[in-house]
Amino acid sequence: MSKRENPRLKERATEKNKKGKPAGKSGVKKQWSGNRERDSRQRDVSRGRNREQEDNPNLIIGRNPVAEAIKSGRTIDKILMQRDGEGSIKKIASMARERGLPIQYVEKIALDRLCPGRPHQGVAAMAAVHDYASIDEILAGAAVRQEEPLVILLDGLEDPHNLGAILRSAEGAGAHGVVIPSRRAVGLTETVAKASAGAIEYVPVAKAGNLVRTMEELKDRGLWVTGLDMNGIPYTRAELTGPVALVVGGEGGGLSRLIREKCDQIVSIPMSGKIDSLNASNAAAVLLFEIRRQRRGAEEEKIDEPSV
Repeated sequence: MSKRENPRLKERATEKNKKGKPAGKSGVKKQWSGNRERDSRQRDVSRGRNREQEDNPNLIIGRNPVAEAIKSGRTIDKILMQRDGEGSIKKIASMARERGLPIQYVEKIALDRLCPGRPHQGVAAMAAVHDYASIDEILAGAAVRQEEPLVILLDGLEDPHNLGAILRSAEGAGAHGVVIPSRRAVGLTETVAKASAGAIEYVPVAKAGNLVRTMEELKDRGLWVTGLDMNGIPYTRAELTGPVALVVGGEGGGLSRLIREKCDQIVSIPMSGKIDSLNASNAAAVLLFEIRRQRRGAEEEKIDEPSV
């Protein structure tokens, strides 16, 4: 008499065989291509490509899209063109020059990196996320608020996070506007907008083709041009209650020589530690709130003055 089979034991044995059975007909677990390292790189590139597209919603790619953006009058910060570009690229360059748009000539590999996996045809443009104002509009805003103008001029600032942080400090300190150079400086990108925490919507930003001429114009309109540099009088000793144009240098070299020479006064932030300076956005914040402090103090003194 044969032993009766236990169905539960049979079921467990089947499950065990399933778990131990190699995957696939060949008995080798499936991979993307049999090369883990290469597959990992491919996944990283794919993720990077998606991040690039998400981080650059204002990136215009290709000849026709860029040409149409120029024709429509869209606010464009910069156009990047392949150095050896031919055909319609030259026509696009001519259109851009007519509108006074800055063109940067780059190697093909730079455009490949900016537009991964997308056919750029040798040209791409960075559109501004916000329209630019004019110097007149900035000064008119101060007049509407019945305040002495406070304008910030940025000399070659290239870090979008610094520009965004300066816009945020400018809004908090009551500044009336910011002026940036048309060339060799960061524009109003999506990163700047995010770093400003919304301040980009409230602080007008103007572009200057020539920062020195803009400084001269502001002087003619009664503003005291104050440069921020390591070699200057301590900022707490400076007179900052009147109309002020505060000039802040770039991340590396600070104020350029010509800009420094054109300032009415140079102020510095004394440092107590081993580091000899703050970064551009922090230094600007210190000066902006010192200007606010001095102005409020002057207003309070006027209120406290006995009437005659």
